[in-house]
Amino acid sequence: MTTRDRFRLDGQVAVVTGASGGIGRAGSIALAKAGADITLVGRNRTKLDETAQAVERAGRRALVIEADVTSEADVGRMRDETLSGFGRIDILFSNAGITSPKILTELPPDEWKRIVDVNLTGAYLCARAFAPDMIARNHGRIIQMGSILSGRGMATRTAYSASKAGLANLGAAMAFELGPHGITVNTIGATVIVTDLNRELVRTQPQLYDKVRSRAALGRLGEVEDVTGALVFLASDAARFITGQTIYVDGGYTAG
Repeated sequence: MTTRDRFRLDGQVAVVTGASGGIGRAGSIALAKAGADITLVGRNRTKLDETAQAVERAGRRALVIEADVTSEADVGRMRDETLSGFGRIDILFSNAGITSPKILTELPPDEWKRIVDVNLTGAYLCARAFAPDMIARNHGRIIQMGSILSGRGMATRTAYSASKAGLANLGAAMAFELGPHGITVNTIGATVIVTDLNRELVRTQPQLYDKVRSRAALGRLGEVEDVTGALVFLASDAARFITGQTIYVDGGYTAG
């Protein structure tokens, strides 16, 4: 096998949560271009169908599932429909996430719970549901969408910071439990990534992101392609000896 071949995902099946747009959509397309069939999970059917069309244009099969990652029943259905449609699960990209930019004293308990449920509990439920199939075949890749806040806090991001820190430690703990079964678990600690959802805000109100941009060694925010390269690498055989890590894709934000 050549070095280039080790980055291929031919014949594998990936499940991507939060696949309707942004990093989830770009990640789904990147995994498909590397050779994987994709189960696309989200709550916006129209957007999921658009992602599915892009996956199919890349020459791979797509399965669309409307589901809420905080629902154990929905997650079980995601697993069952993926196994029924594709027969296996090789890669889980837990990407679904939300935030609410409020300081602690203004953050209602229900918003705290919702953020933690989506960002952290959802990843736990998905890993718990999909790991048995990976264990049975002694192979799997679990990749979680973390943040630069997986290792530090930020004002007005109390719940988000807590959930992303928990996600990174969840990944480290799962790495020890699942490693003996040939499964790696890693977290991508991304900086602010410019997507279709926030591109106009970044353009018209750059001052909101100046602190992140100025602190980064490369002096810019991230693009979705910066994340998808790391995603495909961690999903591939090229990263088979990397597990329990938070890989920061942040332009050097956490280097200082």
